Amino acid sequence: MFEGLFQPTHLIFLLAIVLIIFGSRKLPELGQGLAKGIRGFKDALRGISTETGSADSQGRQEESASARTK
Repeated sequence: MFEGLFQPTHLIFLLAIVLIIFGSRKLPELGQGLAKGIRGFKDALRGISTETGSADSQGRQEESASARTK
């Protein structure tokens, strides 16, 4: 279904359409906005993995402490 979607001619055609719609002055702003969005998404994923990692390590510490007291 999507086998030939990302051929160079298709990408050039899409770039031309974007250039016509937004103009050359808006493209850098769009790129910056997209980069900030991706960066924010990655930071949020890192925060989630850090939170779950710290919760896992706390749980392990509690388990080892309770095992030592038994």
